[in-house]
Amino acid sequence: MPKIVIALGGNALQSKDSKPTAEGQLEVVRQTCERLAEISAQGYEMSIVHGNGPQVGRILLASEAAKDLTPAMPFDVCGAMSQGYIGYHIQQALKYALSIRNKHCPVVTVATQMVVDRDDRAFENPTKPIGPFYTEEESKKLEKENGYTMKEDAGRGWRRVVASPIPRKIVEIEAIKNLWKSTIVVSCGGGGIPVVENPDGTLEGVAAVIDKDHAAELLAEQVEADILMILTEVEKAAVNWGSPNQKNLDTMSLKEAAQYVEEGQFAPGSMLPKVEACMKFVRQNPQKKAIITSLDNALEALEGKTGTVITFA
Repeated sequence: MPKIVIALGGNALQSKDSKPTAEGQLEVVRQTCERLAEISAQGYEMSIVHGNGPQVGRILLASEAAKDLTPAMPFDVCGAMSQGYIGYHIQQALKYALSIRNKHCPVVTVATQMVVDRDDRAFENPTKPIGPFYTEEESKKLEKENGYTMKEDAGRGWRRVVASPIPRKIVEIEAIKNLWKSTIVVSCGGGGIPVVENPDGTLEGVAAVIDKDHAAELLAEQVEADILMILTEVEKAAVNWGSPNQKNLDTMSLKEAAQYVEEGQFAPGSMLPKVEACMKFVRQNPQKKAIITSLDNALEALEGKTGTVITFA
């Protein structure tokens, strides 16, 4: 059976039409898991990676707001908390969606640590958006009052940005591999809990949010997946995005993708990491493919009917 690692974008966990509450998220996740169950029912062995930008941002905001009542939680702990409750929602919803298709398969979340380089240049240049959207005026106030770094996010508003170092090693990879055959594993949530290795072998959490697309790519490599699928809000990646001459892309070779990246066709913190992750996967695995598409079109994309497919040549 084909092995697939699926990276879920924020729209798979939260809808712009739903309230940013646990109940609102669970309702969206239920719809998402219907799509995932359809893929599983077609015979794919899959593992799921999810983002956590809005969720970890809200957890951090709540923690900081309550600092006079209880000590604020460090950033890595907030990331671990987001893994737990997002994973819980996916476990609950996917298990039910599978059961009504008469597929009885365990769904398990692994709290996953991801080793990063403490000297990664990302710590000097924060780019990863987290938390809610703000107006430009609100963002300037937050920068002044809280010392946040705020950046405009792909025309959708202003958000806080934090360091997003490259993932180097999945600490729990052997457990994930051992579970693979019998279990659908939700792992590397939010890109994984960022940690660095000390000289004595101990691990230490750091303040960052790892990009979930790069984490999914590393996972796909290490479990020897046949397909890396990154699900986002759009059906296909595009060049000249939002302009009259926008061109949706059915396929991209590594060479074409590299050219588009050099031209700045893909927004940092949005489509760029998705394309870069796909490029890395097919570069390391020339006979395999990576797909970028929307959640609603996931199954059709696996059938070759839509989506953007990134191939070696």
